Amino acid sequence: MNRLFKYILSATLAFTLISCDDFLDIQPTGKVIPQTATEFREFVTNAYSIVPSDRGKSTFRSDEFIMDAALSKEDLNSYKDIWTWNDDSPSESTSSFDWRSYYQIMFSANYTIDSKDKITNGTPAVINQLVGECYMLRAYMHFLLVNLYGEPYTACDPATTKAIPLKMNTDVDKVLSRNTVGDVYEQILRDIDEAEKLINVESWETGLTYRFNTVSVDALRSRVYLYMGRWKEAYNASKKVLEKRSELEDFSKYLPNDFRSVESIVSLERNLTAQFQKAGKVNKTFYNLYASGDLRRSKYYKLLTASNIQALKGGDDNYRCTFRTGEIYLNAAEAALESDEIGIAEAKTILLSFMKTRYNASSFTAKEALINNMAIDDLRAELYNERARELAFEGHRWFDLRRTTRQELQKIYSGETFILQQNDKRYTLRIPSEAVAANPELAN
Repeated sequence: MNRLFKYILSATLAFTLISCDDFLDIQPTGKVIPQTATEFREFVTNAYSIVPSDRGKSTFRSDEFIMDAALSKEDLNSYKDIWTWNDDSPSESTSSFDWRSYYQIMFSANYTIDSKDKITNGTPAVINQLVGECYMLRAYMHFLLVNLYGEPYTACDPATTKAIPLKMNTDVDKVLSRNTVGDVYEQILRDIDEAEKLINVESWETGLTYRFNTVSVDALRSRVYLYMGRWKEAYNASKKVLEKRSELEDFSKYLPNDFRSVESIVSLERNLTAQFQKAGKVNKTFYNLYASGDLRRSKYYKLLTASNIQALKGGDDNYRCTFRTGEIYLNAAEAALESDEIGIAEAKTILLSFMKTRYNASSFTAKEALINNMAIDDLRAELYNERARELAFEGHRWFDLRRTTRQELQKIYSGETFILQQNDKRYTLRIPSEAVAANPELAN
């Protein structure tokens, strides 16, 4: 691990901003150790630019995609082992989930946080915003790591179950060891609290919406508390977001995970990349979760043939989404349902206010009657299905399966059946072997 961070130190402090797409508004600036607010902004922008698309890649582990022999050999070699949960002996050509980039990003965030009082040529508001974003970046990178490589908070003893190392400073000589799931989540919450004190931009202009803003603070809280099963806090954070950003996309211009959508809160991650979109076909069983009258059936998907369905929520750089309003409605509804203090009536009200925009009039009327008559278990199942329908191919499904039912999944390829058992240990990724080789402490 020391070798890794020494590499990060040299590669990051002498940062050469790589050529990126226009969306991120990045221009190469040469090599410089940041000192001014402008230089630190470019430094942090570089960190934003390398956030992995691992939430999107996790789609292959869920039940959203199928893979078959009609796909290219290259795509099968890259993703079939991920799709079949072959973690024991994947081929050398299997695409890897990231590890290093998360810690490289956190190094940049830590360096900026530690430099707060030394940044020159910037107003207090500008510097506070920049450092606040770094607290959010550090929190969100830890959140992604712990949900890839750590047990779900609600499916383990978070106080004793080891997950991933926290990285809270720029010390390149300290050997990192794994922190518990509980430690990681508590640090995430502390970083969100620190970010809240500093972030002061409520919204960014088009082209800069990958940056965290004031609304995103409670959007991240909403998701973190939901994953922790802290229902009242998840509900309260969700309601705070919806007080400011409640408008839902009507599909007249954009899909809701388009960075230009009215729902967009932070549009950082590319979840369904063109590469991912090409490598998989929509699972027909998953597609059938959308009933007749569900507007998303034709907006989110294209039937190329009877057996080949394409997901439309990705494929180009417009589809960037980290937080959006639709997710927050669903977080609030689930949190209300599970909270004894809030309850099923409020959950139904929130869910129906959301669903009204997703169904045609007659279908919504039928859906409304059905939901109003549901008992708690049926409503919980409906909420899980609605999350699957709405957030499909945005990197949520695998994380939702992990934290909720952890159900059995089956996949068939060329007549061979692959099974992920209920509560299977493969619902959690192994820390990459190269990271363990660099730091044997990660094996413990």
